Parts: sequence; structure tokens; C-alpha cells
Amino acid sequence: MSKSLSSHVFHRHCHGEKPVAVSGQGCYITDHRGKQYLDGSGGAAVSCLGHGDRDVTNAMKAQLDQIAFAHTGFFTSEPAEQLARVLIQHAPAGLDRVYLVSGGSEAVESALKLARQYFIELGQPQRSRVIARRQSYHGNTLGALAAGGNQWRRQPFLPLLVEVSHISPCYAYRDQQRGETELDYGLRVANELEQEILTLGADNVMAFVAEPVVGATMGAVPAVAGYFSRIREICDQYGVLLILDEVMCGMGRIGKLFACEQDMVVPDLLCMAKGLGAGYQPIGAMLVSNKIYQAVAQGSGFFQHGYTYMAHPVACAAALAVTRKILDEDLLKQVVLRGEYLHSALSDVLGGHSNVGDIRGLGLFQGIELVADRHTKAPLSSNLGTAGKVKKAAFEAGLICYPMAGTIDGMQGDHILLAPPFIISEAQIDELVAKLSQSINKVLVN
Repeated sequence: MSKSLSSHVFHRHCHGEKPVAVSGQGCYITDHRGKQYLDGSGGAAVSCLGHGDRDVTNAMKAQLDQIAFAHTGFFTSEPAEQLARVLIQHAPAGLDRVYLVSGGSEAVESALKLARQYFIELGQPQRSRVIARRQSYHGNTLGALAAGGNQWRRQPFLPLLVEVSHISPCYAYRDQQRGETELDYGLRVANELEQEILTLGADNVMAFVAEPVVGATMGAVPAVAGYFSRIREICDQYGVLLILDEVMCGMGRIGKLFACEQDMVVPDLLCMAKGLGAGYQPIGAMLVSNKIYQAVAQGSGFFQHGYTYMAHPVACAAALAVTRKILDEDLLKQVVLRGEYLHSALSDVLGGHSNVGDIRGLGLFQGIELVADRHTKAPLSSNLGTAGKVKKAAFEAGLICYPMAGTIDGMQGDHILLAPPFIISEAQIDELVAKLSQSINKVLVN
């Protein structure tokens, strides 16, 4: 943007001038000065097909030529029906309906409200308590923010948030004890859910919310084997609904269309967004089990909730094209192969770095935890602002990545999240790793 022009946009940050993105092609975004940036994080794990995909934009144009908007209080649309059909055809067994919204926060809000209404329909109105995990992120609307466990995000708005209990995350790098097997560790932290349910009173708890792979707040942290199986058992034992938030880690990001497939666990409610529209349109979805849908259908007959732009025809047309492309072009296999290449390249270049404590993740969802000492795992001082400095250095080098602070407890710890487009080549991965390494070394001398 020319400095002579005055912006009236309320940007995320009030200070500093942002370049104007003027075009995008494949894995790159070009600004108004002609500088190219490799999109190493897909924005925020959004642009899974990269930029300028003709199949998606043509699908949107075709829908615009038919009808752009019809309110769901009066009509359905063919793209919405087709999208729901394709998602359920490939979803884990038991998920049967799709509630289409405009983003991840809306999907999580919808899941929390539907969980509450489900128990009202069953004649159990006393069930209202939600349990989630520390260092989780579920969105920025008030209900989703309350469920989230990141203290930095929650703190200013605490007086507005409903009370939610938070148990330990499944974070083996930090919390697995010496001599404890991975399985024993997973069972230990999963059993905290049962303890919290009993503390609150089993008849008072309606849902447990978790990300299958924790994204923004911890940097691509998958659960250890057996953890989610035990979580599912506990939820079933006490009649608690399991809500899985796949907004960031789903839609093929880890090499599975649905991230919960990795753990062979089926939730009662599943939230998705980001990669569903691949950035071409704002869209999210809540997938609902048949038992929950039937409770509403045979009870009050309607979900007491809704958004003006839910199931928007153009957004659905875009998401349908994105989903078909992921499936028809076998991009899930490519995510696995490119993910292995990315992890190997990161390990080769940064694995021995004195300030790199952990390189983790699944598929094209990889995280690097930065530390003061890789042997003791001591975090860098929060006063250094390391994550912000790495983000700035990478951007100057022509790389978009997703560094965040507060990895450990919302205040301490730094990590870098990578979530490049599924179409990324090995040569582009080499470019990504080289620019990232250069940026880390610029901020932290090895």
C-alpha cells in the first residue's frame, strides 16, 4: 500500500504497514512490490491447494451464474446437498449429517450448542459442563474461547466466558515421565478426564472437546497411541459427548481426510473448516452423529441456532471442488509422501541445532519447538520475543510460516508451525527449510 494512502481497515495489529497481496499462484503469494513469498503455513493451515486453482474458481463462477445466495430458512442448494453427501460418504461410520457454517469458530460454537440441546431433548437439562484441555485452541467466539485452554487468549475476556474445566494436554515431549512408556503416559493423562467428570458429577457433564493434533497453541502435537481410545471409552462410560476439533488438522492435512482416522476413534460431533474451503471461500462444518440428529428430529424438530450465511451456495461450491480434488487427485497420498520429505529435511538441517528441542507432526502439519537448551528442554525467555522475531525474519526472507509463543503454558515456550499446500514440490520444501533455517539462525545464533 502506498504510504500516501490512508487505510481505514482495522488490522490485526495497529502498528506497522503491511504489504498488499496482489496475486497468488501455486505455493506463492506476490505483493504489490513484486516480491514473492513461499506460503509455508498455508496462511493458518488454510490454503491446502495453494493459490489460483482454476478448478475451484471455475466452480465458484459457475455457481454465481446460477444463484449466489438463498437463505437456508427457505431453501437448500445443490452444492450444499452434494458437499454434505460427499463428506458423509468418506466420514467415519456413525457421522450422518453436516451442518454448514462460515468458519471454525462457528463450527465449534454450533457443536457446543447442539451438545447442550441434545441433552435437553433427552430430558437431562442438568448436563451443561464442558471439559477441554489446557493449551488447546478452539476459536475466538466466546463459547469457543471458553473451551480453549490458552491462557493468553482467554485472559482479557475471562469475565465473559462460561466456566469450562481444563485437564492436561497429551504432550509427551514435555510431560512423559522418565521410565514411563508412551502407552502408560497416554492412559495417565487420558484418565484425568474421568477424574474431572467424577469431580463435576457425571450427570452434569455434557461434552469433552479436543484437537486430534494440537495446532496453533502447541505446534503440531499429535496424541500418543491409545490416548484417544481411552478418551472414547470414558466418554461412553459416562454418557459424555466427544467433540473433536479438526478445524486445523483435518481435511487431509495429516494425510487422512479426517484426522480422527489416525486414532481410529469416531466422535459424536466433528468440527472442520480451514482446508475445507482452502481459502477460496469462508466455510466450516459440523458433522453430527445419527444419534444426536435423531434426538433433535424426534424431539423439538429443529436446532435452535443458525447463521445468516450458513451453507452459502458459492462457499459450498468451492468446498465441493476442493474436496473432490483432494480425493480424485490422490492428494492424501501426496501429503504423506511430502510430509515425510519435509520432516526428514527439517531433521537433517535443524535436528542438531542447539535451540531446536523437538521436530514433530504428521503429514504436512509439522512443528518445531525452540528452546534455550535442547538437552534440558529449558524454554527461551519469554522476554526475548523469539517467535515474533522468527516470523519477521522469515517474512523478510520470503517465507510465510506460523511461529507462536506460549507453547508450554500460554506464556512460556516458542514453536514454529508449518502447514504448506498439499501441492508443494520437494524443491519448494528445500526452499522452505533453507529459508526457515536462515531465519532461525538470524534470530538465534547456533
